[in-house]
Amino acid sequence: MTSALSITQSANPARAAFLDFPLGHTAGRPNEPTEQVEIMRQALGLFESITESGTIVSLPFIWPGNWKPEARLPIDHRTPRYDTPQYQTDADRERAVVAHGELLACTACAPQDVPRS
Repeated sequence: MTSALSITQSANPARAAFLDFPLGHTAGRPNEPTEQVEIMRQALGLFESITESGTIVSLPFIWPGNWKPEARLPIDHRTPRYDTPQYQTDADRERAVVAHGELLACTACAPQDVPRS
């Protein structure tokens, strides 16, 4: 069972049931046991009806409302990126300076600054 069609297509499973619901709700909406049982019934029925490997069947259930635009809002909780190394604590920075010198930097960001031993 999947709610991520493009990822499932890339994985090419033996068989899959696709439910166009938000991620995490592959078995149906919360507090909707009748719907959940029907989704499971139809998904399990695919073990008998799918005969060709790689088949993905879309189940005929619709999430109420327009959830897709909300799911695509860019939410970025990452900390800012800088050209210089960042440390969680001053003690972390001090240990790095002792071990590698004042010019310590990420080898991917500034390989010329990483001391060679």
